[in-house]
Amino acid sequence: MFVWVERLVEGDRAARIRLDKAPMSVSKFLKRTAKHTIWLIISVATGGAWIFYFADAPQLAWDFFHFDAQPIAYMTVGVLAFTTYSLGGLMREQVCTYMCPWPRIQAAMMDEHSLTVTYKSDRGEQRAPYRKGESFENRGDCVDCKACVVACPMGIDIRDGQQLECITCALCIDACDDVIEKIGRPRGLIDYDSVAAHNARIEGKPGKLKLLRVRTVAYFALWAAIGLFMVVVFINRTELDINVLRDRNPIYTQLQDGSIQNAFEFKILNKARTGRAMYLEISSPEGATMKVVGSKDTNFSKTQVFNVRSDTLSSFRLLVKIPADQITGEAMDLNFVLKDFFTNVSADYESIFRAPKK
Repeated sequence: MFVWVERLVEGDRAARIRLDKAPMSVSKFLKRTAKHTIWLIISVATGGAWIFYFADAPQLAWDFFHFDAQPIAYMTVGVLAFTTYSLGGLMREQVCTYMCPWPRIQAAMMDEHSLTVTYKSDRGEQRAPYRKGESFENRGDCVDCKACVVACPMGIDIRDGQQLECITCALCIDACDDVIEKIGRPRGLIDYDSVAAHNARIEGKPGKLKLLRVRTVAYFALWAAIGLFMVVVFINRTELDINVLRDRNPIYTQLQDGSIQNAFEFKILNKARTGRAMYLEISSPEGATMKVVGSKDTNFSKTQVFNVRSDTLSSFRLLVKIPADQITGEAMDLNFVLKDFFTNVSADYESIFRAPKK
């Protein structure tokens, strides 16, 4: 995307080289400003998309653009925008070469029969410039146009053989095919090939591709198992989830009647496409009651009713109270159970109720 924006604003590779060498002018200043501005917008959008994984996205978007979101949201977007801009706009291929683990992983997974982008030197050499009408007798099909080098985002020459920097994007294949067709030669001078088949052709033997091997079958089985596991998890995913965070300051509050109170932030994630009426109860310990801060009902009770909209994360402030004579220790297991009124779908959460030493 960064490269596409650069090409859109500053032109093709030749135009960008000329622009780099040209002295600063109004035109150059405006083009550079436009490019970097669009890059920054993309970077900020990347960071914004990331933070929406960790909160209710519509509510967070509203808070973010009205400057009501938590500082950590702005800090996260800032850090991700900076790294995206630096790595995608400034470092580029250095990231792929020195930081990305994929070239090392790819090299470990491959063998001499693996398909990869390959220059067929047995067909391309000896390379030489071509003039219209010339014969291809006693020479190779490569006309040394360097279209493959120009197209490569890593700036390598695939004709030098397999290289760590190659990200197997295959742009060199398309560039070469475009040129080779214009001079009337068959496509595939640069193509997906294996090292074993290529070396066999150099030795004058038929170069056969071996696609079905123990390695490829094992890889396919592993990927299929992972894919099947993901499908099963997705199909069986629950449409209701809860999360309870206990306040740590203060750890507990002692009320006038001697009972102990803990405060919690209670979150309901409704993944269903419809709104839900739900009720919350505390299954243990006995005697525990609760109330929702800000609700019309100010009394503590065994159950609380919630109406949750579809596909949203709702957050409530919850106070839980246990009478002093039922306190059995400093830390007591506290079990919440949330149920749907109509479908009986439920979700539970185990938390801790804190109390003073006896």
